[in-house]
Amino acid sequence: MKIEYHGHSCVQLTSGGNSIVIDPYLTGNPVAVAKPENIQAQVVLLTHAHSDHIADAAGIAKRNNALLVATHELATYMGWQGVQDVRGMNIGGKTSVGFADVRMVQAFHSSGIIVEDQKNIIYAGMPAGFLIHWDGLTLYHAGDTSLFSDMKMFGERFSIDLAFLPIGDLFTMGPEDAVTAAEWLKAKRVVPIHYNTFPPIRQDADRFVRMLGERGIQGIALKPGESTTL
Repeated sequence: MKIEYHGHSCVQLTSGGNSIVIDPYLTGNPVAVAKPENIQAQVVLLTHAHSDHIADAAGIAKRNNALLVATHELATYMGWQGVQDVRGMNIGGKTSVGFADVRMVQAFHSSGIIVEDQKNIIYAGMPAGFLIHWDGLTLYHAGDTSLFSDMKMFGERFSIDLAFLPIGDLFTMGPEDAVTAAEWLKAKRVVPIHYNTFPPIRQDADRFVRMLGERGIQGIALKPGESTTL
């Protein structure tokens, strides 16, 4: 499986001719290398509704005739934006996307669409994370979240081969809490996300990788546009 990092929280998983893109934010992303029109995927997963996670979701889904999966409220909103194939679900649920099973789990954050010119905030359901079971692997995308103790349960119930964990601090957990999360998850490998996009979330990913290594966990710090394989 190819794991490609597009910057911020956007990652793309590809195997056997199928691809999933999570939280596509390329337009307006100062560190992104890829362009949204070049993303090919059969499935788009959205953890929550903040603009730095959904900016290119509708466009990518429509160009690829892709299935878009999100919380019920956010999926409904994306349907209103012209996405034809939307699947609303909620925390605790699991769904098949054909080539993979996707389980939605909790995250501790907020979720809303800010309409600046109307000074309005649209409620978009709860924030979430995803456990993706594909090709005999289990991958966990935490979304935007703080550290929370149910991560211990995830680690006990699932053998997590790779976890994508935010480390930016301020809006999510920082590096120290993310290391604890990795330990609780019993993750074999960890890719840091949601950092260095903007000055307020600047972090040293190499230091984070060293911290993981001290605890026997493999950290993989990818720059936007870089990839690794499982």
